[in-house]
Amino acid sequence: MGNTNSNSGPGYAKHPDHKVIVERHPGRHRIVINGEVVADSSDTLLMNESGYERVHYFPCKDVRMDMMPSNTHHTFCPFKGEASYWDFDASGGLVENAAWGYLEPFDEVSELKGFVAFDTEKIDEIIFG
Repeated sequence: MGNTNSNSGPGYAKHPDHKVIVERHPGRHRIVINGEVVADSSDTLLMNESGYERVHYFPCKDVRMDMMPSNTHHTFCPFKGEASYWDFDASGGLVENAAWGYLEPFDEVSELKGFVAFDTEKIDEIIFG
C-alpha cells in the first residue's frame, strides 16, 4: 500500500502498520432487519481492519436498496474514505443509519465500491449458509 495511488488514503502514510484486508467471503449470507431479509448474497466481502471487528460487505445488487433510503449522515475514515449511510424503512419501522458504504473508496480498498455493510447493533441477525 504505497503512496503512488492517485486516490490513496492519507492514513496509510501516517500509519504504515495499519492493515485493511478485504477478501471474498465464500458461502451465502443474509441480513435480517425487523424480520425482513434485506440482503441475500453469495458474493460478499469480508474486511479485517487493524483494531476493529471484521465487517461483512454485501453487493448493492443483492440488497433491498428500495427499502433503504439514503440519508445525509457521512463519516470519514483515513484508510477507506467518506462513508455514506442508508436507513432501513419498512413496515417494521425506520432503522436509522442501518448500513454504510464507500461510494468513492480510496484506491487501497477500491473493491468496496458498490458494496454496503450493516451495523450489527441495528440488525436482527446475519445468517451464514
